[in-house]
Amino acid sequence: MAHIHLGEGSFPLWALVLWTVLGAGLLGLVTYRVRKGGIKTNQIALAGIGAAASFAVFQLNLPVWGGIHMNLTGLVGILAGPLLGALIAFVVNVFSAALGHGAIGLLGANVLVNATEAIVAYYAFRTLMRMDWDVFPASASAATLGLSVGALLMGVIIVVSGVNGSALPRSDLAIAVAGMVGLNLGVAVIEGLLTGFIVQFLASIRPDLVPGVTRDERETTEGVTA
Repeated sequence: MAHIHLGEGSFPLWALVLWTVLGAGLLGLVTYRVRKGGIKTNQIALAGIGAAASFAVFQLNLPVWGGIHMNLTGLVGILAGPLLGALIAFVVNVFSAALGHGAIGLLGANVLVNATEAIVAYYAFRTLMRMDWDVFPASASAATLGLSVGALLMGVIIVVSGVNGSALPRSDLAIAVAGMVGLNLGVAVIEGLLTGFIVQFLASIRPDLVPGVTRDERETTEGVTA
C-alpha cells in the first residue's frame, strides 16, 4: 500500500546508501533464516501465488498525491509468513521498478516499507488469533496495522532523507508528507477489510493455508515461520 514513488535522484546520496544498506541487511537476515529453517513445498507455491497477486494489484495506481494503490502485503505476510513475505516484497518491488513504478535507487527504502507491512501483519494476526479473535476481525485488523506502520515508515524515510530539488523547507515537507501518509492510512483500512474477507474465505475452505487458524496453532508460541 505505502510506496515511495519519487524518481531517480530524488534522495541525496547518503540517504540512498543508508536505506540500501538497511534494506540489504534485512534481506540478508531473512535469506539466512529461510536457508536455516527450510521451506515447505506448499509455502513455495503459496509464495508464488502471493507474489503474482501482489504484483498485479501493485500496478493499479491512482495518480492522487504522488500515487496510491493496494499491494496486498498484509495478506502476503499473514499467509506466507514474515520471511517469505519480506522476500515477496523485494521481488515485487524489483519487477515494479523495472516497469518504471518506483525508482531503482529507492529499492532499499521501498523494501523496508513493504517488508515491514508483511512482518507486522503476520505477528499481529498470530497474536490476535491466540487471543481467540475471529478470523475476519483478526486478519482485517492485522493487515490494517501492518499497512499503517508501513505508511508511517514511508513518511519518516521521506522527511528524514529530504528531496533533492525541492524548494520546500523541511517543516513544510513534513506537512505535505503527513497529508500523503494520512491518505495512505485511509487506504490501509480499505485494504485491511479486503484482506479480512479473503483470509476468512480461505480459512473456511482451506484452513491449512492460513497459519494460526487451528486451535493447536493458536496455542503455539513459535518465533518465526518461513
